[in-house]
Amino acid sequence: MPVEHPVQSNTIVDVLDKILDKGVVIAGDISVGIADVELLTIKIRLIVASVDKAKEIGMDWWETDPYLSSKANENNKVLEAENRQLKERLNQLEERINTNIGSVE
Repeated sequence: MPVEHPVQSNTIVDVLDKILDKGVVIAGDISVGIADVELLTIKIRLIVASVDKAKEIGMDWWETDPYLSSKANENNKVLEAENRQLKERLNQLEERINTNIGSVE
């Protein structure tokens, strides 16, 4: 009587689902050199994961990139306006300091 072994069949969908759920990191370095002199090093890092998994591990750069997110673009406009206000206040303070120094002399 033959012994039956359970056959585990993974479809590409199952494999992709597991990869996206857990995440996969692929890393590699390429070095180009002549006569033991390194001329160029390229570091390659690739992560394949679902958006939820990426957020879970702290990777959410697409949310702050103005080319990829309209919210990030709105945040940049707010920061630019705040930066203008701070520059104006700084200029006013410098003018006051210069005026006070001139009146003391």
